[in-house]
Order: sequence, then C-alpha cells, then structure tokens
Amino acid sequence: MALVSAWFRIPFWQRVLAGFALGALAGWLMGPAAATWFQPLGTLYVTLIKMIATPLVFFAVIAAVSGLAGQKSIAALGGRTFLWFAITAVLAVGVGLGVGLVFKPGSGVGELAMAADYQVREVPGPVQVLLDVVPANPFKALAEGRILQVIFFAGLLGFALVKLGEKTAKLRALAGEASEVMIQVTRFVLEFTPVGTFGLIAALVGTYGFERLLPLGGFVGALFLACALHIVFVYGGLLLAHGLNPLKFFRGAAPAMQVAFATSSSFGALPVSLRAATHNLGVKQEYAAFAVPLGASIKMDGCGAIYPALASLFIAQYFGIELTMAQYIAILLASVLGSFGTAGVPGTAVVMATVVLSAAGLPLEGLGYLLAIDRILDMMRTMTNVTGQVLVPVLVARQTGLLDQATYDSATSNVGLEPGDTR
Repeated sequence: MALVSAWFRIPFWQRVLAGFALGALAGWLMGPAAATWFQPLGTLYVTLIKMIATPLVFFAVIAAVSGLAGQKSIAALGGRTFLWFAITAVLAVGVGLGVGLVFKPGSGVGELAMAADYQVREVPGPVQVLLDVVPANPFKALAEGRILQVIFFAGLLGFALVKLGEKTAKLRALAGEASEVMIQVTRFVLEFTPVGTFGLIAALVGTYGFERLLPLGGFVGALFLACALHIVFVYGGLLLAHGLNPLKFFRGAAPAMQVAFATSSSFGALPVSLRAATHNLGVKQEYAAFAVPLGASIKMDGCGAIYPALASLFIAQYFGIELTMAQYIAILLASVLGSFGTAGVPGTAVVMATVVLSAAGLPLEGLGYLLAIDRILDMMRTMTNVTGQVLVPVLVARQTGLLDQATYDSATSNVGLEPGDTR
C-alpha cells in the first residue's frame, strides 16, 4: 500500500508526462514494432474513456438541468456560452491567418504526394445537422455515444423533472446520485491515463517516425505555433481580462490538455475536461455538466478555426493563388459558422477544412497533401479544442457567480484518485 500511496502522491500531470516521454522513447527505439506491442494499451484506455463518457454526460446533464433555477437560467447561461464560443472562434481564425501570412508554410515546399486514401468529404447541410441533434431513438444515441443527441434527450428529461416539481423529488435525487457514481467511476478510469498515454504515443512515434514529417515540416510547425499562441495569449488574455490568474487555469486544465494531446479526441478527453472544470477550477457542477459536453461537440478552435484558416493559406500559397479580401472574409465566416453547422459530424477538421475551402473557392484536392500527417496535426488541434472547452465555462462561471474562487485560486492538477482514496 505504501507504493500505491507514493504513486498517488505524484501529481497527475507528472505521471501523464512521464508516460508521454517514455512512450516517445519506446516508439523511437522500437520503430513500427512499437505499434504491435503497445497500441493495445492505448486502445484499452480509449475504450475505457468511451465507456464512461456517455453515461457520465447523460446523468450529469439531467442533474444539472433539474438543479439549475429553471429554464430561464439555462437559456441565459446557454446564450453566454454560445457567445464566447463564437468570440474565441473569431480570434482563433485571426491567429491562424496571421501565422499563415507571416510564415507562408505553403511556399517553396516542392512537389507533394497526395495521400492515397484521400476522398472529398460530403458535408451535410445545416438543416440536416439540426435535425440530427434530435434522436429518433434515444437508447441508440446512448449506445452509439452521440453526445449532442444525448445532451438533447437528457435536457428534456431534466426539464420534465423541474416541471413536475415535488412529484419527482426522489427521481431528481436519484439522478444526482447516479451522476456522483459516474464521477467516481471516472476517477478510477483516469488513473489508467499514464499507461494509456504511453501506449498511444509509443505506437504513434513508432508508426510515423520523423521522415514523414519532413516535407510538410513547415506546416506542422506553423500549426503548432498558431495553436500555442492562441492558448497562451488569447486564452491567457481573456483570463486576465476577467481577473483570473492564467497560470492557475493552465495548472487546473493541464490533465485535460494532456489527454487531448495523446488521444486526439475531444470526446475522449471529455470526462477529464469535466472533472478539471469542476474539481480543479471550481466551476459549479450544474453548469459545467451542460457547458463542457456541449463544447466537446461544437467548440473547436483548433480543428474548426485555426486549422481551416491555416490550411486555406497553405493551399493558396502552394498553388500560387492570390487571395482577395472577399476570400479572407469567406474563410473567417465559414470557419466560425461552420464549426456550429458541422457539430457532431465525425472527422471535424477535414469536414471544416472542406467547408472553408469550398467557401473560398480553393482546390479541395489540396487537403490530400495534408492528410498523410493529419494524426500529428490532430494532437495539437485537439489540445487547443479542449483547452477552449474548459476555458469558456470558466469565463461564464466567473461572470455569473458560478465559479468557486477559492477552488480556482488553489487549482490542483489532479483529476484522479486522491491519496486518501486508497486507504
């Protein structure tokens, strides 16, 4: 037990960072064989995360909607949340365009080979996207992990519990207890994060190596730089403007950022993001349970704003196309509006880039050149997404009195078990 207690005394982010570093080393030393040996660890971890994500969101949203003060409160909080989603998306597009214009990643890269498996994605219309939010079969939505449909159905149940008042007091209490049980299960599963990270990174480094990145190294560097600038300066600046210490935020959000980087999945990082927002940063559970899952579906600053903007400039530079002001405006509007219009559509980054390139009149086949390194790009894109998905609830909670300032000021980086939990 002493060894277990010593393990839990190590900060969570340090354990995950160790898994990342050792995984990269193992992948580099073993090459492609690392995928055979270590990918199952990563697959098991991602499966465990998917196992808990849907029931966690389902019960949390029911408890949140039935616990908040009526429909007007939900509407007001939802409006503020959507507004900040849009504001940060506009700023993200600006960062992507700025980095693309300064560093010109599409100039002088020579002839590129298109990925053999590239196919132009079909983008559903906005009406179809809205219709798809409503589940024809809520149990199927739960089984398939369709988060937006789960949120919609759970929200309706929560409103019904509020409407029926004292008749459903026991059921509201049961929903709250079920939510607490899922939070505890989440804490158990998150303890596997360092091992899962090791497996995912080892397989990734062993499979990709470094030679595949060389032809598009400029674009990789530009994307990573744009995302880093957005996280540090835009998010940090917004926190300062709200009287919040950015270092405390990044400390509390670090576990979610690490998991997002390793898994390249906002959905996969969702349980950690929700835990980080509430346990680490002090956002009230009733609001975070609604805002964080919603953000995991439609808040995509990395995939839906920075990447499409930067990819548009890369493709224009590669093909020698001079963009007009109208095209720049089209890129901005398509990136911001499209991120809401493609909510819940698999492969968000490629879909969003397709939408933006189409709006700007740029050749879609240019995406085929970037697809070969998409997994590497997706790590940083997703980390940016998830950071924003935690940031916006913090900002709104600060504005509406739903932020526990003492918890925020003493932000911890631990989202799993505490040392006392092992006794």
